Amino acid sequence: MSKNAVYVFHEDELQYRFNDTHPFDPERLLMTRDLLEKAGALQQSQFRKPRKALDEQLLLVHTPEYVNEVKALSEPVPTDKAIREAERFGLDTEDTPYFANMHDVTSQVVGGSIEAAEIVMSGLADHALHLGGGLHHAMPNKGAGFCIYNDASVAIAYIRERYDAKVLYVDTDVHHGDGVQWSFYHDPNVCTLSFHETGKYLFPGTGAVNERGDGDGYGMCVNVPVEPYTEDDSWMEGFDEAMERVVRFFKPDVIVSQHGCDAHALDPLAHVHCSTRIYVEMPGTIHRLAHQYCQGRWVALGGGGYDIWRVVPRAWSFLWLTMTEHPLMDRLSREPSLPLPKTWLDEWTKRSPLELPHTWLDSVEQWTPIPRRDEITEKNRRTREIALMYVPK
Repeated sequence: MSKNAVYVFHEDELQYRFNDTHPFDPERLLMTRDLLEKAGALQQSQFRKPRKALDEQLLLVHTPEYVNEVKALSEPVPTDKAIREAERFGLDTEDTPYFANMHDVTSQVVGGSIEAAEIVMSGLADHALHLGGGLHHAMPNKGAGFCIYNDASVAIAYIRERYDAKVLYVDTDVHHGDGVQWSFYHDPNVCTLSFHETGKYLFPGTGAVNERGDGDGYGMCVNVPVEPYTEDDSWMEGFDEAMERVVRFFKPDVIVSQHGCDAHALDPLAHVHCSTRIYVEMPGTIHRLAHQYCQGRWVALGGGGYDIWRVVPRAWSFLWLTMTEHPLMDRLSREPSLPLPKTWLDEWTKRSPLELPHTWLDSVEQWTPIPRRDEITEKNRRTREIALMYVPK
């Protein structure tokens, strides 16, 4: 097993599926793994198969009543009482409907994020990647936004309990990382930094700059919302500044990051207009800062991403390529038109309803420019200035 990075995956995570028409599709996990393997970047020795989370671990974040309701709704035929209670626990919506066996399946997802945290905190590897995780919207007593249990929150709580470490949680999903924020809103030892599209127009409607934490945790919550149609330059200008300042200020022992890749222009559930470039550059920034401030300790999770054919496999692959410092990353900096492996394209073209991209990076010079680019960029700068006003430069 590589000292540098471990790839955490369990086949049962592919069962985290609400129904055949739901946008959350675990097929993206298979596509990403296959792309990395066909690129020669992922070896069997780098895999780790995790155990399911125990109830006592779920209860680090979730209430007993909620866990019991998830279990009750996981039965092949739930009782009338469980079905009546589903609404109270957020498990009867179009976004987050209950499904058979969801307790066991989601406990496996949570177990993967705990395993990734343990790998890094125990010193087995500097970095661990668990793409099945990143279910950041679930609350202690409620499911929401495609999320049943909040694996990110449980992994952070596990690190706090077992290792008493300061945790910086970085959320790069286009949707605000609300569940993790509220779980640690009063905790001075967990800093949450969420970079997302403004909640004025997008679920979950939170993540404003004035959500800064409370009590002992005041100042430990940083939200950097961006405008719709934000592009690469503005996104990365804000991300790099926020990361540099927050890490230098908080001085974490470990970084836990969530990597939804739904800020891409092709994603159907948001309005940000970025390319694959940000999914190359954001992991690079986190990787550098983890080694500079955290002795390399970095746990990365998956998250949103709903163009599973054209976006997610490439975006998530860059995470692993960065963690392992794979030579492909150097080649990409020199060859922006570097093609994807032909064997991968041949395999997935047969299944995809859309034409797949043929290169690792998007050819943005062919994209239509956003007409309000300067206005959006300036608005993002003003918002970021307010968001970071209490974080020293």
